[in-house]
Amino acid sequence: MHEMAAPIAAWESFYVIVGSSAAALTGLQFVVMALVADSGRQSSGGEIDAFGTPTVVHFSLALLVAAILSAPWSTLTNPGLALGATGLGGLIYGAIVIRRARKQKGYKPVFEDWLWHGILPFLSYLGLGAAGVFLPSYTVPALFGIGAATLLLVFIGIHNSWDTVTFITITQVLPAKEREQEGKESPPRKSR
Repeated sequence: MHEMAAPIAAWESFYVIVGSSAAALTGLQFVVMALVADSGRQSSGGEIDAFGTPTVVHFSLALLVAAILSAPWSTLTNPGLALGATGLGGLIYGAIVIRRARKQKGYKPVFEDWLWHGILPFLSYLGLGAAGVFLPSYTVPALFGIGAATLLLVFIGIHNSWDTVTFITITQVLPAKEREQEGKESPPRKSR
């Protein structure tokens, strides 16, 4: 193994786990979107663009980071540049997501939403971009920064998928079941 790639090779198991998890969780997000569609709730494209699609993007970029760091690089400069560009792209996309969340009218975000859909992704992409830039010169700390940023993206995606499912369950599914149950318990109407 080339000496420059040795520090990355030590992270191989980490990125196999994180990359595989991100890929599997991307599929799970498709299930979440199917639940949204089946809930009967009217969702606008703006809501999905602001709260659903970013989750798939976060999982996909975690998978991309795993792929970048699993490639057989001969130096650390090229993966550093690729990761720096990925972080910058994530920051730009994050700004777009925040704009979409502010513009959509179907749901009023609360602080937790801004934290998980805006602040934490921003920090993750900022950390990823910075660690990518510093990868060639500060390899070990940069690799830990990249690992933390990537894992944070996966955790953000998990949280946001779960948040969507619980929101739909609490606001749509449970009230529908309660209405259905009330209909079964009310006495039959007498005909005149």
